[in-house]
Amino acid sequence: MAGKAEQPHDPAVSVWLAPPRPPRRGSAPTGLSREKITAATLELLDAEGLPAFSMRRLAAELEVTAMSVYWYVDNKDQLLELALDAAFADLAVPPLEDHGDWRRHVYVMAHQYRQCFLRHPWATELIGRFLAIGPNAMLMSNSAVGALARAGLSGDALGGAIALIFQYTYGFALSEVQWGRRVKLAGAGPEELYRQMMGVLTASDSRHAEWEKLLGHDREEKLEAAGNRQFDAGLEMAMAGIEAAIAALPPQP
Repeated sequence: MAGKAEQPHDPAVSVWLAPPRPPRRGSAPTGLSREKITAATLELLDAEGLPAFSMRRLAAELEVTAMSVYWYVDNKDQLLELALDAAFADLAVPPLEDHGDWRRHVYVMAHQYRQCFLRHPWATELIGRFLAIGPNAMLMSNSAVGALARAGLSGDALGGAIALIFQYTYGFALSEVQWGRRVKLAGAGPEELYRQMMGVLTASDSRHAEWEKLLGHDREEKLEAAGNRQFDAGLEMAMAGIEAAIAALPPQP
């Protein structure tokens, strides 16, 4: 029993696709539930990060034995899947209106998706590793699909538009999360590290100073403000491309 935590896990089996667990003998541990365990997992991941997380660490936080946790999940991967979907519960999905502005709908969803990763940076490491098909993830996906479908997109155009928005947002947030980790390792503030980096680059190649001007970078500006502007600019360009695709659609009979 002590080796249960080391048992291999079939990555093809998602917690959302796994067959129902057979009934277990005995009584469930007092004071625990899958929801409570998932909430504790989310808190630990936010506080300590993914590398530090383990079933033993979770059990210690809950003041139970590790075997008590296994009453509710089969393995650590299932718990991480549950925590990932719990993180998506932060998203306040806007209501889908029959004649609403699809651009505003997508804009709000993209911003919330980005902020979700910034609040839960460990989640960037789980996208693609696990299937994002839990109830909160699907609420977000279905809302985005519905907004763009009502705008007139279907088929590959619809799939491409969804991928464009969500992959752009994920990639932007992933870069921000990785930059935050680099800043922490450097032991300097983000603006100070950026000034150091650009100082070295411009000293070695004068073109960097010119590029900095073209990009509108101000070494004294808060990087968070610059990042927000750049994210909005990229998102607006992505939505402009989608809008052009919608405008090029043949008239509906």
